Amino acid sequence: MQRMTIVICNYNYGRFLARAIDSSLSQDFLGTRVLVIDDGSTDDSRQIIESYGNRIEAHYKHNGGQISAYNDAVNMVDTELMILLDSDDFLYQRAVSEVMRMFDAGDFVKVQFRLDIVDSAGRPSGAYVPHSAAPIDCGTLLRRGWLYPSPPASGNAYRTGALKKIFPVPHASTNRYGADFYAIYGVALLGDIATIPKSLGAYRVHGTGNTGIDFANSDSNDKAPKALTRRWTILRQMARARLAVELPPSFHDFSLEKAYFCSAVYHASFTERWRWVSRQSHGYLRSIVANPFWSYRKKIGTLALSSLCLLPYSPLSDFAVRYISNPLARRRPQS
Repeated sequence: MQRMTIVICNYNYGRFLARAIDSSLSQDFLGTRVLVIDDGSTDDSRQIIESYGNRIEAHYKHNGGQISAYNDAVNMVDTELMILLDSDDFLYQRAVSEVMRMFDAGDFVKVQFRLDIVDSAGRPSGAYVPHSAAPIDCGTLLRRGWLYPSPPASGNAYRTGALKKIFPVPHASTNRYGADFYAIYGVALLGDIATIPKSLGAYRVHGTGNTGIDFANSDSNDKAPKALTRRWTILRQMARARLAVELPPSFHDFSLEKAYFCSAVYHASFTERWRWVSRQSHGYLRSIVANPFWSYRKKIGTLALSSLCLLPYSPLSDFAVRYISNPLARRRPQS
């Protein structure tokens, strides 16, 4: 029988950490191992970790960033399968058993599942990620530069042997975070990906309020595009050197183009919005119209919603931008 390790990578998320550990320990798949890697936290994380005693394994390291924590995790894990759970997220009780069933059904290098989006207090937004299913052979489209639909870090389970072919990832002051990017897209070059079409965990969005346009917790809207482009360059270098795979110089991704689009038109004047569309919208439109992962219905719906961002009535336009960029803006007001 294959074994699973849930690795929780943590840095100063003591306020969320217990929920992540408890959700891992409560898995109904017997024998699930839980390893917490603390990346030099200065809050109460260590006391929380130590309170679990021998129910979990712990590894304390000097702060080096998420990539260094992933490097240690992949090196330390000796089970056949692993989940890299962010310490601000949590899993539902049947997550591991559902994942194990899928791994048993085929020769997959990764099994991914949806994550419900919750706010900092754990309240559901009604949204989830990803919205589209990934094809089994994601690697074919990835070799053409298309980043396939994937949940964030916590929604992926990997064959440890596949990750060991990708990691360690070079890390420096300019490449400390975004470790899940290399795991998610690196393993797709090594084999097939399976998708479980239901939510098995929760992704906590706490870097923004309900009215902002930021989505990611780690990268601000202006920094995210540059960070993603840098990660693609590093992945290309690694793929060439370690896997003898040649990836194209540039890539296509709706999330990236969405960041450009939303940053350009949010709170902009009517004239500025249309000036951007006329001069710089090619990449955004291509990421919708040519998207190989989307249905025609989704493409038409996204184009229609995007058109609302360009109306002269700014309250409606800005709401449409928030709706596209930030799932928490979609929540109905609490009664």
